[in-house]
Amino acid sequence: MPPNVNPATGQRLSNRITTTQADIDSSIRAASDAFLTWSVVSPVVRSRILLKAVKILRDRNDELAESETLDTGKPFSETSTVDVTTGADVLEYYANLVGADGLSGETTQLREDAWIYTRKEALGVCVGIGAWNYPLQIALWKSAPCLAAGNTMVYKPSELTPLHGRLLANIYAEAGLPQGVFNVVHGDGSVGAYLTSHPEVAKVSFTGQVSTGKKVAAAAGAGMKYTTMELGGKSPLLVLPDADLDNAVDGAMMANFFSTGQVCTNGTRVFVPYEMLDNFHDRLLEKMDHIRTGDPMDPSVNFGPLVSKEHHDKVVGYIEHGRTEDEAYLLYGGGKPSGLAPRFREGYWVQPTVFTHCTDEMMIVKEEIFGPVMAILPYTDVDEAVRRANATPLGLAAGVFTKDLNLAHKTIARLQAGITWINTWGESPAEMSVGGWKQSGLGVENGRRGLEAWVRTKSTLVDMSGKVATVFAPR
Repeated sequence: MPPNVNPATGQRLSNRITTTQADIDSSIRAASDAFLTWSVVSPVVRSRILLKAVKILRDRNDELAESETLDTGKPFSETSTVDVTTGADVLEYYANLVGADGLSGETTQLREDAWIYTRKEALGVCVGIGAWNYPLQIALWKSAPCLAAGNTMVYKPSELTPLHGRLLANIYAEAGLPQGVFNVVHGDGSVGAYLTSHPEVAKVSFTGQVSTGKKVAAAAGAGMKYTTMELGGKSPLLVLPDADLDNAVDGAMMANFFSTGQVCTNGTRVFVPYEMLDNFHDRLLEKMDHIRTGDPMDPSVNFGPLVSKEHHDKVVGYIEHGRTEDEAYLLYGGGKPSGLAPRFREGYWVQPTVFTHCTDEMMIVKEEIFGPVMAILPYTDVDEAVRRANATPLGLAAGVFTKDLNLAHKTIARLQAGITWINTWGESPAEMSVGGWKQSGLGVENGRRGLEAWVRTKSTLVDMSGKVATVFAPR
């Protein structure tokens, strides 16, 4: 297996390892043994352990952020303020939720002498399969509700960004998490496939591209396992005619260039009214100067490289296709950033890129690029924009910019997506349940509903009449 590489320099960072099937089996056995005790630990006690882990995460924020920057290439200005923080926020949220009666069931009086009650019980050994764009955050988004609910986890990081896995395992252990509750294995898709089909696994939570997610869901479904799938998107951002121009441009830039465009919820199809198009172009070009490339550890840098050479070549291929085959108008970018220091010139850099006067049939409009490539699509009226926005098999996210909040709510209600924003883009707090529609996913993560994905309900009817109602009685 090739080594792990620093995307900013293209230089070797660490060796990649693959966990053997025998060691995977050992990890699953350890998780299964640990489940017997962890699942019956009081939620309050589980909460205390997880809150200790939260404190360690926050205390080591910069150290963990630096590791994420080396592994992903994302700027330290981002990893130090978003990646570690939002992961810790979710762990803190679920620790507090289960510690404050969040796992209680319901009680219903059926009749005077009969009651129904429900219990929320942990599933068992769960598998988390992470992605390379937000490694530590995604690991925490999966493990936090899993462990808080009383499950155990075997977690596989992406082979492209493996460094966080062992760091998180050590933090959990330091916080007092019992051995076997959180386990880390490494490898490519073959390791994920083995985990997904393992008979001792009760649930699989996967984050990644749609094509892989379909395979994971099919394999898990064959074993009747619980699943959560957070997959890709080709999300629309609608700028309505009355929108504040500066806010709309800022939103479109955040929806396309944050994390170098490597965000599943990116709003890469930007719908702009014809009458606003020229002004939108002008303001966007002015603000593109605020994107700063360079040493990812420089606090002033806000735009890093793509994660790998393979992914860089894929994104560059889409840009070239947009130019030559789609014949879209290239408004900005399309090449490699200038002015990079010599040690970064072998990294996987690409300019933020904007195509305009795009049409729905173009490949750069239809397919998820997962890079910093914005497609601007002019439209005539809002009904047309909504219809075109929904004309996709994906449904992860959508957003609207307008001063008319009544119109905003009506428009959002018509958009076919599971995560939506009004006059903002991208924020995903712990309290907000998020999940895709259509082919963009199954289930949700975060929020109160996110905890429900990690428990099963047992319903019990208690009859206290002292007599069983039966049809098999004497006449």
